[in-house]
Amino acid sequence: MENGNEQRELSRGLKSRHIQMIAIGGAIGTGLFLGSGSAIKAAGPSLILAYAITGIFAYLMMRAVGELLLSNTKMRSFIDFVREYLGDKWEFAIGWAYWLSWASLAMADLTATGIYLRYWFPFIPQWVTPLIVVLLLVGLNLVNVRWFGELESGFASIKVIAILALIVAGLGLIATGFHTGGHTASFANLVDHGGFFATGFGGFLMAFPMVIFAFTGIEMVGLTAGETEDPERDLPKAINSVPVRIGLFYVGAVAIIMAIYPWNDINTAQSPFVQVFAGMGIKFAADIVNFVVLTSALSAANSAIFSTSRTLYVLAKNNQAPKSLAKISKNMVPVTGMLASSLIFLAVVLLNYFFPSQIFTLITGVATISFIFVWILIMVAHIKYKATEASIENPYKMPWFPATSYLTIAFFLAVLVILVLDKATQVSVIATIIFFIVMVGGYSFWTKHKQDI
Repeated sequence: MENGNEQRELSRGLKSRHIQMIAIGGAIGTGLFLGSGSAIKAAGPSLILAYAITGIFAYLMMRAVGELLLSNTKMRSFIDFVREYLGDKWEFAIGWAYWLSWASLAMADLTATGIYLRYWFPFIPQWVTPLIVVLLLVGLNLVNVRWFGELESGFASIKVIAILALIVAGLGLIATGFHTGGHTASFANLVDHGGFFATGFGGFLMAFPMVIFAFTGIEMVGLTAGETEDPERDLPKAINSVPVRIGLFYVGAVAIIMAIYPWNDINTAQSPFVQVFAGMGIKFAADIVNFVVLTSALSAANSAIFSTSRTLYVLAKNNQAPKSLAKISKNMVPVTGMLASSLIFLAVVLLNYFFPSQIFTLITGVATISFIFVWILIMVAHIKYKATEASIENPYKMPWFPATSYLTIAFFLAVLVILVLDKATQVSVIATIIFFIVMVGGYSFWTKHKQDI
């Protein structure tokens, strides 16, 4: 029985459309629908530039991921390449940091599902919803990896439809000079209310952490390599379309919102999407957007179940985690890793019970910082890979290397500095740094005792 399990591998059940929609879903976070209001208040119209700049570096990071994955499609994920080019210690650190990134994000979004459902059903205790969501999503993911792909495709489609509806309707309002809230819808609103940098350069810089949070999870397509039907065809196609998606979904949506409502008229108490749709006279605007953000949160939770289970699987296969976490079910999914991660997620049920209002803010900070650390290590591994002869033969290359790689690392480090300077996120930064140091140091302890586990 055990031998049969050892011979099992993850199935290549993800088709091209799944990979495309997973890439889209990873690129569109809940932050665009909810956090964009606060980001607009912080940066004004310059938020458009912040999204564009972050999008460029996110794309470059994804190009590095793609080049690594396509250099050896037998590798299961980018974590394998960190081991290959940076060593076992850094694989241990990035693997567990990445697990923490998604676990934190899952807890944040599971908390959010409770908030969104209470909008319609205020009598449901906030802690009940995460329990139901985890049980449902885990049950579906245990069937086979294709169910994960189908769920993500559905969730991503809802987000895309909502954004396209906003952009198309918004362009119509601008073209007709629609009057709302005492203002005329016009692209002139992007510069007529204090200028493009209305809140100053400081406000522009402070928007980057919020923008980064919206992009968390974009690298997840790099975990699908071992389960993709045709990685050589599908991964480049998904990665190369990232700039178009970011330009349309982020830059386009935020520009339309601020063209309809001047940045200083945006109500941060609700989603800007609600404000725009309500201004069009749509009576159920709040319900529509609440449904969209609910599906966005479910998408993040679903992605977390996939990502954490595959991360534990890779770590266990490489002797960086208990071997039992590499167990593959008859349906060729990492069942033990999935159940172990999901039990940790359910801890959020208790956190919701004791700290229903504070938990979301605390966890999102940890998630954002953990992702930045992971992205930096991916870039370092890519630089090491480029120093090998094997990189010469790879047709999928990072554009303008090495300048782009070093600039991407510098950008991520700069965002970390901004997070350190922001009092609201200082505790999260310190906690994440301590966790990362413990992981690097904990590798020595693990190597001495792993044979006993």
